[in-house]
Amino acid sequence: MPYTRTLLLLALLAAFPAMTTDMYLPSLPTLQTLWGADLATINLTLVLFFAVFSVSLLVYGPVSDGLGRRPVLLAGIGIYVAGSVCCGLAGGVLQLIVFRIGQAVGAASASALSMAIAKDLFQARERQQLLAHLGVVVALAPMLAPVVGGWLLEWLDWRWIFFAQASWGALAWFGVLRMDEPLQDKVSVRLGQAVGRYRNLFRNRRFMAMNLLMAASLTPLFAFIAGSPSIYITRFGVAPQTFGLFFGCNALALMLGAFCCSSLTRRRVEGWPLIRFGFAGMLAGGLAVWLVGDRSPYAFATAMFGVTFCVGLTRPVSNNLVLEQVDRDVGTASSLLVFLYFVAGAGAMMLVSLDWDSRLRIIAVLAVGSGALLLLAFGWMRRHWPESLAAIENRKS
Repeated sequence: MPYTRTLLLLALLAAFPAMTTDMYLPSLPTLQTLWGADLATINLTLVLFFAVFSVSLLVYGPVSDGLGRRPVLLAGIGIYVAGSVCCGLAGGVLQLIVFRIGQAVGAASASALSMAIAKDLFQARERQQLLAHLGVVVALAPMLAPVVGGWLLEWLDWRWIFFAQASWGALAWFGVLRMDEPLQDKVSVRLGQAVGRYRNLFRNRRFMAMNLLMAASLTPLFAFIAGSPSIYITRFGVAPQTFGLFFGCNALALMLGAFCCSSLTRRRVEGWPLIRFGFAGMLAGGLAVWLVGDRSPYAFATAMFGVTFCVGLTRPVSNNLVLEQVDRDVGTASSLLVFLYFVAGAGAMMLVSLDWDSRLRIIAVLAVGSGALLLLAFGWMRRHWPESLAAIENRKS
């Protein structure tokens, strides 16, 4: 399969969470008013989506290790398309929550297996470059999705946001249909063996430690996703269409961070200085959100730009580093990797949705805390587990 075609297909798959959440963020205040629900109830369409999405990830990985990536993706994306259409037909907040759960079950297949396909087809150095390029392309989704959602909300109706998501899913389904099966060595899909593979991963201390740390690094970003409509539209009073532009700037930061990572690693810059700079930048950006973020939407957007840029800078290197800790059961490992990311994300979303005086400060605390934790933890690993960091220090080709 040609590199460019593979990149575009993986981008379609990896962008499912962003397209499924960010596109309808501008409609949350509208739905809150329309159905007379409080923010915590409306945000259940986000929190439960990510909770069910995370659990579903654990199923798709082992099943795809046995049946192959292609049939599992076709089934999962088909569920997603049906769930998206049902969301567009929802008549109330409870129906929307239920249908969003259906979306989550289907979307998990794409997110779980995009990483696995990258591991199936590419070696360490090539895969790191692919993941960096993928980070640039995928960042377009959260940049464009809320803008498109705002336009659909203004010109048509909130329901068309979900119909647009169904169209996205259909496009990905046809892309997978044309894909050759990337998995060469299949394994048994018996329940006991699948549980055993997860047990082996939990015993892999380095894989689990790095996976948990990388999950922590995404908590300020997920908190921003859930809290940004309230911060921008309710607190600062910006219009839903303008919110899309502010949110798009944050996604632009993610894309620029991934682009810089791609450019620097292509020039053989070691990954360790990149992630050390990125973690320190997250800490500094969190302090900026705390100190000046509440002055105006522009101040908040600027401070969050720094935090999100650093997340984008570190994510391709860190994802590759986590995958390098396993040699087999890659689909299962990919599922667990993304599962922990989204469990941490769902927790951050639930936290920021509580009745705080300032949700902005919660985002700041998460950015400062995760940045400091990552700096300390990776410094310890560099001293005590140097061989586990070989993939980011050009000692492993």
